[in-house]
Amino acid sequence: MPVWDDLVGQERVQAQLAAAARDADALVTAITAGTPPPAASKMTHAWLFTGPPGSGRATAARAFAAALQCVSPDRALGGEPGCGFCDGCHTTMVGTHADVEIVRTDLLSIGVKETRDLVRRAQLSPAVGRWQVIVLEDADRLTEGAGNVLLKAVEEPAPRTVWLLCSPSLEDVLPTIRSRCRHLNLGTPSVAAVADLLVRRDGVEPAAAANAARATQGHIDRARRLATDESARTRRATVLKMPLRVDDVGGCLKAAQELVDAAGEDAKQMAEEVDTKETEDLRAALGAGAGAGGRMPRGTAGVMKELEDRQKRRRTRTQRDSLDLALTELTGFYRDVLALQLGSNLAIANEDIRHDLDRVARASGPERTLRRIEAIIACRDALDRNVAPLLAVEAMTMALRAG
Repeated sequence: MPVWDDLVGQERVQAQLAAAARDADALVTAITAGTPPPAASKMTHAWLFTGPPGSGRATAARAFAAALQCVSPDRALGGEPGCGFCDGCHTTMVGTHADVEIVRTDLLSIGVKETRDLVRRAQLSPAVGRWQVIVLEDADRLTEGAGNVLLKAVEEPAPRTVWLLCSPSLEDVLPTIRSRCRHLNLGTPSVAAVADLLVRRDGVEPAAAANAARATQGHIDRARRLATDESARTRRATVLKMPLRVDDVGGCLKAAQELVDAAGEDAKQMAEEVDTKETEDLRAALGAGAGAGGRMPRGTAGVMKELEDRQKRRRTRTQRDSLDLALTELTGFYRDVLALQLGSNLAIANEDIRHDLDRVARASGPERTLRRIEAIIACRDALDRNVAPLLAVEAMTMALRAG
C-alpha cells in the first residue's frame, strides 16, 4: 500500500507532498545526469508540519521522507513516488533507512548537544538514498539555544538534505526558523475517518472503533489505544468520574491525589521496563563487574550519573504526559456538558456516560462550566511552568467544585 495510506483525512496535504516528491525525483535525476534542474519546483529543503495533537504530523513527515527515498522502478514509467513496497519506502517507514534520521524525544526538551549532532549529520551526502532526510518530530521542544543551532543549518542547507520539522503550531517554533520553512497545516481528521482506519488497519470491531474515535474526537493514537487497551479504558472511566467526586473539600483533595498517583505509577511502570535495560547495557559497555553490584571501572561515574539524570527527566515527562491526557479527557467531559446546556447540535464525545453529563449539566449553568474549563486550562499552564503536580491538580479540583 502507498506510504500515504495512514495519513487520515489530509487529502490536501497529501496532494502537496506527492507533488513535491515528484519534483524532488526530477531534481535528483537532473543532478545525477548533469542536466539543468527543472525551472519551477514544489520541492524545498525545509518543511514545517503543524496541527493539533492526533492530526498525524509525524505520520505525514515520515510518509514524505519515504516518498523522497522511493526507488520503485514504476517511477520511470510515471508512477507516483511512495509506493510503500520498495526497499527505500519500507526501510524509511520502519526507521532503518541509512539516510533518514527520525528524532523524537522522551525528555522535556531537546538541547544544544543533540541538535549539533543532527546538524553534523545533515552535512553528509546521502549514503544509499536519494536524499539525506532529518525528521524532527518534536521541534517545539527545542531549547532556545538548540533552535539557534538549527537555524544555521536551515539557512545554509547541504545540497541534498531535507529538514522535516513537526510542531503543534507555528508559535512553538522560532520565527527565524519557521520563516525559512514551507508550512503545511494539518487538521483534525473526522471521527468517521479515524474509525475506518481502526477497522481497516487494526482489526477493531466497527462499534468499538466508532466509540473510540468519537471519545477521542479524532485523535488517531489515543483512539487506537482506547480501542485496543483495556487498561486505557479503565483509566479513562476513572478520570471521567472526577466531576462527580468534587462535592466537598475532602473529595477534591482525594481526587487530586489519586490522579497524580496514577500518573506517577504510569511513569514508574515505563521506567521499570526501560531504565533497567538501559542501565545494564551501559554497565556492560563500560566493563562493569558481573552482577548488578559489580564494580565499575574508574572514570565512569560521570557517565552513569548522566544516564540517571536522563532517566529522571524521562520519568518527569511521562508523568506530565499522563496528567495532560487526563486533563484533556476532563476538558472533553465539560465540553459535552456545555453542549447540552446550550442545546448545541454538536455530537457528544462521551456518549457512553450520557447520564453523568446530564446530571452535571442540570446542576449548573454554562457560566460555571466555562469557568471549570478555564480551571483545567490553568492547571495545564501551571504544569508547563513546572508547578508541583499535586498543587496544580489540587487547585484545579477546588476550582471545579466552586465552578
